[in-house]
Amino acid sequence: MSSVINIKEKLGLFTDQWSPKKVAELNGQQVLLAKIQGEFVFHKHDNEDELFMVMKGQLQIDLEDSSVIVNEGEFYVVPKGVPHKPIAKEEVHLLLFEPLSTKHTGDVVADITVETYESI
Repeated sequence: MSSVINIKEKLGLFTDQWSPKKVAELNGQQVLLAKIQGEFVFHKHDNEDELFMVMKGQLQIDLEDSSVIVNEGEFYVVPKGVPHKPIAKEEVHLLLFEPLSTKHTGDVVADITVETYESI
C-alpha cells in the first residue's frame, strides 16, 4: 500500500546534485526528485518525453535554437528526440516524471551519468 509522500521532507534527505532520487513509481513511470546547479550536458531521449517541474528556483532549458525559462511552480515538457541542456544558475529543486526506461543523460554518456536511481 502506498503512503503520502512529502516532497519537502524527501528533498531534505539529500544534498548531492545532478543525481535524481526515485520517490515513487506508477504505470511504468518513475517520479524523481533532483537538486541541480550549473550546467548539464546537451542530450536527448529518442523515445520519451521528459517533464521538468520546478519546485524551487528557476531553470533554464537550452534547446537547439532557443531557451525556455521555467519558474518555481511551473513545468515544461521536452518532447522526445529534442536535444536539451538544463542550466541552473542557482540551486534548483526539480520533480521529474519519466518512463522507467529513460536513461539519465539520454544518448550521451558523461561523468555525471547515473545508471541506477537511488530510492528514498
